[in-house]
Amino acid sequence: MKILILVIISSLLFLTQTITFAGVSIPNVFGNNMVLQRDMPAPIWGWASPNEALTITVLRQDVESEVDTYIVKADEKGNWRTTLKATPAGGPYKIEISGENTIELSDILFGEVWVCSGQSNMAWSVQQSNNSQEEIASANYPMIRLFHIPNEISGLPSPDLKAQWRPTTPDNIRHFSAVAYSFGRHLYKELNVPIGLINSSWGGSRIEPWTPPEGFASVKALASISEELQDIDQNIRMKLPETLQALETWIENTKKALEDSDTVYEMPELEHPLKNGGRPTAMYNNMIYPIVPYAIRGALWYQGESNAREGMMYYEKMKALIQGWREVWEQGDFPFYFVQLAPWGGYDRDDPTHLPKLWEAQAATLELPNTGMVVTTDIGNVKDIHPRNKQDVGLRLAYWALANTYGKDDLVFSGPLYKSMEIEGSAIRLSFNHAGSGLASRDGEPLTWIQIAGEDQQFVDAVAVIDGDTIVVSSDAVESPVAVRLGWNQIAEPNLMNKEGLPVSPFRTDTW
Repeated sequence: MKILILVIISSLLFLTQTITFAGVSIPNVFGNNMVLQRDMPAPIWGWASPNEALTITVLRQDVESEVDTYIVKADEKGNWRTTLKATPAGGPYKIEISGENTIELSDILFGEVWVCSGQSNMAWSVQQSNNSQEEIASANYPMIRLFHIPNEISGLPSPDLKAQWRPTTPDNIRHFSAVAYSFGRHLYKELNVPIGLINSSWGGSRIEPWTPPEGFASVKALASISEELQDIDQNIRMKLPETLQALETWIENTKKALEDSDTVYEMPELEHPLKNGGRPTAMYNNMIYPIVPYAIRGALWYQGESNAREGMMYYEKMKALIQGWREVWEQGDFPFYFVQLAPWGGYDRDDPTHLPKLWEAQAATLELPNTGMVVTTDIGNVKDIHPRNKQDVGLRLAYWALANTYGKDDLVFSGPLYKSMEIEGSAIRLSFNHAGSGLASRDGEPLTWIQIAGEDQQFVDAVAVIDGDTIVVSSDAVESPVAVRLGWNQIAEPNLMNKEGLPVSPFRTDTW
C-alpha cells in the first residue's frame, strides 16, 4: 500500500508541475497558533521543488536572538522532512521556512498535544452538552489551541487536509468536541503548559475506517481484512496506468482550455472500493494519515456504538487500531486512553447483553500497554445514546493522563475493575483493582445489578455486602455458587464505586 501511495503522489506531482507554482509548501497541520509537542523531537515536513535546499529557523518572538537553524534538502520527488530538537514548554515562537519562497509561522507554542478521535460522543460539541452557555462564555484559554479536522473520506491516504489551528475562544469552542475540551482544560489547569487538541471524529463511524493497514496486519484474527486490503491494492495497481493516461489527457486539455478561455472540466478520479465511510482505512486515510508523524503525547478514543454487537471481536479491532497508530507514528507505545460506552436501552431490545459483551471487550483492551479506560455507567442516560455530561468524561480521561502520563502518584484515576473471585461456601468473594481508599455504594443503598449462579448457569438476583476492598455475594436460591455477573444489562447503572466516586466497570466471572 505504501509503495502504491508513493507512486500515485509522485506521478500526480510530476503531471501537475506544469500548471502549479513551484516553491515551498507545508501541510495544514503546521500553521499559526499551533502547539508542538514539548520535550520531544518534533518532525516537520512538506514539499518543494526537486532537490531544493531549504533553511528552517525557529526563534522566540520575544527573544529573537535565540535562534535554531535547520538545513534540509528536498528529495528528487520534492518531499522534505526534518526534526526540530526537543524544546521545553513555552513560547510564543516563530518558524520560517525558506527556499524559493518563504513561509512564516507565528504564535507557536510548545506544550502537550493529544489526538482525540472516535464517533458521535467524541464529536459531540460543547454547544450540545451540559451547561453549554456557561461553558462557551467562559472559554477564554489562549494557551489551549484547537485543531478540528473536517469529515472527509478517501480510498487512498491524502497528503493534506483542510483545517487550521485556533485559540480557545467562545466562538471557536462552540462546535469543538466537548470531551476533548474538558480533558484539555483539566490538563492545562494541572500542568500549566500549553495544550494542543486535535479533534478527528465522525458520528456513526465504525472502528475499521479509522484503522491503518498496519493495524489489521498486526492482528491474526483480522487477517481477512488485511488480505482484502492487499487484494484491493493489487487491483488498483492494475488500473493505475489507465488512470494516469486519463490524467495526462486532462492536463493537456485543461492547459489548452485555459489558453483559449474555454470550458475546464473536472479532473478524473481513481475509482476506489474503499472510498466509503464504512470501509477499512477510509477515515484514517483522510483524517489521520495527513497528520502523521506530527509529534503527540497520546490519543483519546470514544467509539464503539456502531460496533456494539461484536463482543470480543471488538477487542481484536481495538488492538488493530492502537497497534496500527503506534506503528505509523513511530513514537513507541504512546498513551491511549478510551471511554467505555454509557448504558443505553436502544442497542438491542431483544438481547440486552450485547452492550455488556462490548464492555467486556473494552475492558480487555487494558491488557495492551499504556492504555486506560474511563467508565461512564453513572453519568450516562439510558434513554439517550448521547449523554450530555461530557465534562466528567473529559475529567476522568484527564485523571488517567495525569496519573499515568504525567506522574501524579497521589491521584485515584480509575474506578474498581474486577480482579478475581473466591468461593466461600454458599457465597463468592470478589476482589478488585483500583478500589481506591475503599469500596462504597454511590447512593448509600444496597448494591445493585448483581446476580449469582450455580452449575446450572441460571443467574438470579443476589445480595452483595462490602467487606473492605472486596464484596461478598450470595443468594438463598443458590447453595453452591460458581459465577457472578455485575451490571450485565445494557441499561445497568450499578451503584458500586470506590470512595473517590469512580464507578465499577460491569463484568462477569464466567465465560458461558
